[in-house]
Amino acid sequence: MSIKKDSRRHFLKIAGGLGVGAFTGFKAAGSEQTPFSGGSNTEFNSRAFNAHYMGDFQASKLETVRCAFIGVGARGSGHLLQIAEIEGTEVVAISDLYQDLAEKSAAQAKEQGKGQRHQNISLYYGAEDLWIQMLQETKPDAVFIATPWALHAPMAIEGMKQDAHVFLEVPLALTIEEMWEIIDTSEQTKKHCMMMENVNYGREELMYLNMCHQGVIGELLHGEAAYIHELRTQMEDVERGTGSWRTPHYAKRNGNLYPTHGLGPVAQYMNLARGEDNFARLVSFSSPAIGRKSYAMENYGPDHKWNKLDYQGGDINTSIIKTNLERTIMIQWDETSPRPYSRHNLIQGTKGILAGFPTRIALEGGVEGATENHHDWAYEDQMQQIYEKYDHPLYKRLGEVARKMGGHGGMDFIMRYRIIECLRQGTPLDQNLYEGCFWSAVAPLSEASVARDGAPQEFPDFTRNQWKQTKPLAIVH
Repeated sequence: MSIKKDSRRHFLKIAGGLGVGAFTGFKAAGSEQTPFSGGSNTEFNSRAFNAHYMGDFQASKLETVRCAFIGVGARGSGHLLQIAEIEGTEVVAISDLYQDLAEKSAAQAKEQGKGQRHQNISLYYGAEDLWIQMLQETKPDAVFIATPWALHAPMAIEGMKQDAHVFLEVPLALTIEEMWEIIDTSEQTKKHCMMMENVNYGREELMYLNMCHQGVIGELLHGEAAYIHELRTQMEDVERGTGSWRTPHYAKRNGNLYPTHGLGPVAQYMNLARGEDNFARLVSFSSPAIGRKSYAMENYGPDHKWNKLDYQGGDINTSIIKTNLERTIMIQWDETSPRPYSRHNLIQGTKGILAGFPTRIALEGGVEGATENHHDWAYEDQMQQIYEKYDHPLYKRLGEVARKMGGHGGMDFIMRYRIIECLRQGTPLDQNLYEGCFWSAVAPLSEASVARDGAPQEFPDFTRNQWKQTKPLAIVH
């Protein structure tokens, strides 16, 4: 079944218009909503009487997970193709503004189904609101959302209201207010809402998680996280594609707009919002905003729309997070400057340090078979004994197939596999609703801090003080 609307007159316009476009095929304005507001971030309404805390939530088992997809562009199509390969899934519906994207993904899923699965996929394309009709008519068990940032919150909220578990791309939402609405909806509907932070499933990240939880580097003191990835060429996407909607965000907003790839793993090393510790406050500063304006002037004509933007977002943002236990996390964001890729992925303890880019460790007393003391790094090619001893059991089980399936070195496949596995087994997800909120909240809180010359901003307690009862992430075998 295909449902289409050719009229483009009613595309969703979220107030103000931070630009239109779609890397997934959904046109969207960014949000003129203020990403931060007055008042204390620590204030929250009490949980509704019929609501359920979702920290360790276990949903009913699903023998077959009926999956729908909203947005099947560059990222969403990857989600669909790998999930279609995983045992116990059935692709039932696809929604995208663009007919070519919807039909291409449907054809690929049907081919993967080999006549046994994914043969009756309903398609919805051509208008901005057909994803709602898709949810109402096909009633999926799970919906995967890969759309422009401003659409994440409204789609997630409606997905849960339509009785589906929701899995969406980063960030979870743009504003603190949206995050609270997502929390309230999830708790009242008892539906998962997981922000899909794929980096937590990288081999290095999984091994460091295992080592931290085994106490290899002692008491944890400090972490460093980043998303440093020069992406100015995305500005070539003018009408359709990632840059078409991200570029206006980068121009109008000044803070760390993309914190979760670096922060997610470090937060789980520290058990933040999981019984041991939690986010307390942050301060944030941005560099001058020069790079994107210069790139636009050098590569586009004076009348091009990129040269009509007032670029306010600093090229580099540096924020420092303080936790309840007085630990610190330095987190950086830079998608503009000419430099090598990095996520830092550093965690310092009282007995040693683990770091990424490149993978390296130093331990008090030295690294067995590699170094004599902590004054020298042991690099990846010297760490065979470390891998043998501390490789995460999940990677040992899935690493080989993950590397074959691909997706950022296999981390994408492990994440998608675990989502389906947890739904089928009725076990808690590896990343809960509140973690997605805490990690995403760095964006609006950093914007608030930058706007106030680095003034500290308190994290809301999205758990309403129940993080103390939430279990640390298990080392899943």
